[in-house]
Parts: sequence; structure tokens; C-alpha cells
Amino acid sequence: MIRKLQKADTDQVMQIWLNGNVEAHPFVPKDYWVSNYEMVREQLLEADVFVYEADKEVQGFIGLVDSYIAGIFVDKKYRSMGVGKQLLEYAKKQSPELSLSVYQQNRRAVEFYLREGFLVDTEGIDEETGSAELTMRCKLENKNDGRKQEG
Repeated sequence: MIRKLQKADTDQVMQIWLNGNVEAHPFVPKDYWVSNYEMVREQLLEADVFVYEADKEVQGFIGLVDSYIAGIFVDKKYRSMGVGKQLLEYAKKQSPELSLSVYQQNRRAVEFYLREGFLVDTEGIDEETGSAELTMRCKLENKNDGRKQEG
């Protein structure tokens, strides 16, 4: 089930966020994620965050800022089980176009987004980490006529 983040979910969501970033981004020092932990924790409570919950456990979450995906994170135990895809499908229902930024070296995430219809819009460097970053966009079906728009 996908539902809005509740304050009681915060500790579990933040653990998924920290572990996910450290595991997916070995090219970024762990201290970077640890030093941003409290700031992200505060931002979570002000953002549109939706969690995927099954068996009374938060297995993943997605953060949205309007049509921008601030992040999709899935607990390591539940990766490659469709949790991220379901969270992304939920986001696709919220907006006719989505965008996101992803580290180029995070090949697993880049390939996931490419499979899900995203295209690379721009390449750049994340100023905080110095890592190469891709901005990706996805235009979704036009709900009026059912035809797919170009990615």
C-alpha cells in the first residue's frame, strides 16, 4: 500500500535514506550523507513523501516536489521486487511530466529510470559532491487522447 508519510515513519524512512545513499553512492564520502541527515529529516516533514508499506513495514518511499522526484529509496531487503516501480507509477499519476536528478555513476538507478521511460535531458556536476549528475525527464500519456508523448 502506498500512503502519505506519517511522523511515526520518520525514523524508518531516514534509515532507508541513509543506508540507500551510502550503498548506491560509494563515490560520495559517507560523511556527506551523515552531515545532511538532520537537514533531510526536517525537509521530509515539509515535503510530499509517500511510503510503500507492506506487512506493517515501510519498504520504500518517494519524495516529490511538484513534478520533481527528490528521490526514490527502497530498503535493501526489498529491492528488485517492484517497490520502486510502484512508487514511480504512483508519482506518474500525480503529474503529466516528471523530472529528477541522478548521479551518473549510480548505474542501477540510471538504468531503472531509462527502462521506465525517462530520457537524459542534461548532464552536469553536483556542486556539493563534485560528482557527475544527469537530469532526466519523462512526459506521460496525455490523459485526453491516450497517445504517448515523446519522452
